[in-house]
Amino acid sequence: MNTLLAVAADLTAIALLTFGVYFPRHRRRDLVAAFLGVNIGVLAVAIVLGNTAVGAGLGLGLFGVLSIIRLRSDEIAQHEIAYYFAALALGLIAGLGTPDLLHGALMLLVVAALFVGDHPALFRRYRNQQLRLDVAYTDEDALRAHLEAVLGGQVTSLVVKQVDLVNDSTLVDVRFVAAPAGPVRREPSPRVERVSVR
Repeated sequence: MNTLLAVAADLTAIALLTFGVYFPRHRRRDLVAAFLGVNIGVLAVAIVLGNTAVGAGLGLGLFGVLSIIRLRSDEIAQHEIAYYFAALALGLIAGLGTPDLLHGALMLLVVAALFVGDHPALFRRYRNQQLRLDVAYTDEDALRAHLEAVLGGQVTSLVVKQVDLVNDSTLVDVRFVAAPAGPVRREPSPRVERVSVR
């Protein structure tokens, strides 16, 4: 009965995390399957380990091994790595622990942390972008001024990745605060004259 309760709690938590938080914000269908598969797989292994004489050390080792898995075929963003960790953690909490109020609160805390930390309203004007410019900048002040003019915001940090003096280009990773959005101006639509064809 305790195992069924743990499975139900885990399924509720991963469904809330995946379908309630992640997918409405990022719309990546492939990672929905990945999060569900990782979570259910870890839950199953954790339940088997929890029912044997193996200690909790092996469970933590399993978490460590699974946490370094990174698919080389497709690079994922930092916030998606956080969702992977959350899916792993939910499976381990439900599979290795005895279902009680503390475990339920911990699972809820994991979901709530990503709900708040990945919320679009949190630091919404702070951006990170990698740009290739068609000028080889060797003066950082001139580069900063050009980036602020191009991006329309205040540059907080920049890292020059490459300066190509032969092809006259600069590759830069820039973090900036976007200017607040002004009122949207709508241009009047052009008049369309109706031509009757006889």
